[in-house]
Amino acid sequence: MTTVVITGFMGTGKTSVGRALAQRLSVPFVDTDSLVEQVEGVSVTEIFASRGEEYFRKAEKAAIAEALRVPAAVVATGGGAVVDDDNSSTLKAAAPLVCLTARADLIEARARQQGATRPLLAGADPRRRIEELLAQRAPAYAKADLQIDTSDRGVDEIVDEIATFLSGTGRRTN
Repeated sequence: MTTVVITGFMGTGKTSVGRALAQRLSVPFVDTDSLVEQVEGVSVTEIFASRGEEYFRKAEKAAIAEALRVPAAVVATGGGAVVDDDNSSTLKAAAPLVCLTARADLIEARARQQGATRPLLAGADPRRRIEELLAQRAPAYAKADLQIDTSDRGVDEIVDEIATFLSGTGRRTN
């Protein structure tokens, strides 16, 4: 088993699916946002508020490098990580890249349900901002080896699909 990277927009299930997949594969689960929070000693929301997105993206790049040092793991990235060309290249070179997607209405509902303030949605019409960000990020997400729409599927079904994919070549072009 090698590393697999899970990416996708906020609220698509990266953490839930990543943890379940790691358990299924008997490997560690590594969340790059959690690594950033550990190093910085504050939440991602606080980093965005006090230091800005540019600072966060630099910290995220370091967290990605750290996560990929784990020999075999399921690594979940922040939703914007693959927009950076260097991050995208690094991740795709290191492991199969799985992108989770979902409908904008479900992303909005899931973000609200989780109760956490999402820095990129603060001070905006959430639905409009989600749709804008999804459109901006679509080309980066399209580079994934596998895309899975999580809108109407359970975690186990998604994990089954990823495991089946990984048991094959582990790479696919879209």
